Amino acid sequence: MSGPSTPSLPFPQAARAALADTQLRHNLSKVTRMIRAKRAGVIDELPDWEQLREAGRALKERTLRHLDTYLTQLESAVTDGGGVVHWARDSAEANAIVGQLVAAEGVDMVVKAKSLTSEEIGLNDALARRGVSAVETDLAQLIVQLGDDVPSHLLVPAIHKNRAEIRELFLRKLDNAPADLSDDPRELAELARRYLRERFLQARVGICGVNFAVAESGTIAVVESEGNARMCTTLPGVLIAVMGIEKLVPSWQDLEVFLQLLPRSSTAERMNPYTSLWSGVTDGDGPQHFHLVLLDNGRTDVLADQLGRQALNCIRCSACLNVCPVYERTGGHAYDSVYSGPIGAILTPMLRGPAAGSLPYASSLCGACYEVCPVKIDIPRILIHLRAKQVQAGVHQAGSSLRTAAAERIAMQTLARVFASRALYEAAQRSGRLAQLSLPPAGQLARLPGPLRAWSSARDLPVVPRQSFRDWWRHTS
Repeated sequence: MSGPSTPSLPFPQAARAALADTQLRHNLSKVTRMIRAKRAGVIDELPDWEQLREAGRALKERTLRHLDTYLTQLESAVTDGGGVVHWARDSAEANAIVGQLVAAEGVDMVVKAKSLTSEEIGLNDALARRGVSAVETDLAQLIVQLGDDVPSHLLVPAIHKNRAEIRELFLRKLDNAPADLSDDPRELAELARRYLRERFLQARVGICGVNFAVAESGTIAVVESEGNARMCTTLPGVLIAVMGIEKLVPSWQDLEVFLQLLPRSSTAERMNPYTSLWSGVTDGDGPQHFHLVLLDNGRTDVLADQLGRQALNCIRCSACLNVCPVYERTGGHAYDSVYSGPIGAILTPMLRGPAAGSLPYASSLCGACYEVCPVKIDIPRILIHLRAKQVQAGVHQAGSSLRTAAAERIAMQTLARVFASRALYEAAQRSGRLAQLSLPPAGQLARLPGPLRAWSSARDLPVVPRQSFRDWWRHTS
């Protein structure tokens, strides 16, 4: 799911390294705060926003319940429109299909619209091994590619870069960069536009992702802000779209709901500047060969989880990342996945399995992600669900030892016994009052002694009151 240069450290260690990068934290804080403020403004304009969220949730859940039916309906509609549908069980099959389609055209360069799904399967690297260069045409994605980097945000892949860093990168990597290039965003964008325009005119194959696919008509929808995806999907003679099987909506009427939810939640716009829609192929208009690759890659396993399947409702808006206190401080690279932030903390472990064991713990469980999710994915509840599954399976967090995991299990079992017994609970309160007499008087216990010191290094614990409510009640009633 991640490129070869993605950090391989478990999240706890990768997060510590990110926290030490003050420039990264500044970049993240500035951009996420700006997006949050703009999003709040455009959402406040809609009196029925909560009804839209509920409609989006209900539509997604209905689609997942009948996913097999809608997928076969989509296949028939795309085929009737002159397209070709390919089914891929995993990333290897998807990369092989795309690689063979590109090889059949005899080209060594393709243009590519921004696609999280293609990042998930490592498509660029797979094509490179075949001698094919995939040119990213989204501006932020191009920045990431030129820097031999990986995306760090679902919507803004280069959020970890500031404009001075981008200027330096363009000077090193783009042949058409003038020596006096400034860091003015308009000048940087114009330079990238001229660079990409040559590639668009040369390319015979375009590759894109899919935001939504309408089952009843076989229509593919791609939404964007720059217009580069439209160039990829209209200029080349061959178009290949890679789509996760969950990206379906049953009808045109259903699409209308998501075209209101997505732009406001992602780019804080009332509508996307570019919404490209096509069904199959049309003689003399646009690509004359269209291929749709339907990707599973673990999604049917997620679908089998009655609670966790709602993660497949995600429309990749990134709203949860922009409000997450953990993401804002660590950035996306620490998650070691193209899907970062709160949605990545649940989706990545379900797609990868127990190997991504630490990610469900990459959360404060504050619930802000659920409050902003346009399709009402209950991320905090799924996080707890995944933690419970890991405990039941005997999987401990990355970075902790089996000995530590056993100690935690014993501690939790002991606490469960104490909390289940009134006598034991009150005895524990009395013991706590006695134990804290040896500590400095304060309103908070800033540091606990012995093996509890690690727990209190990041938390303050209220002192045990001199008299419990039950003791007070006994003496006053």
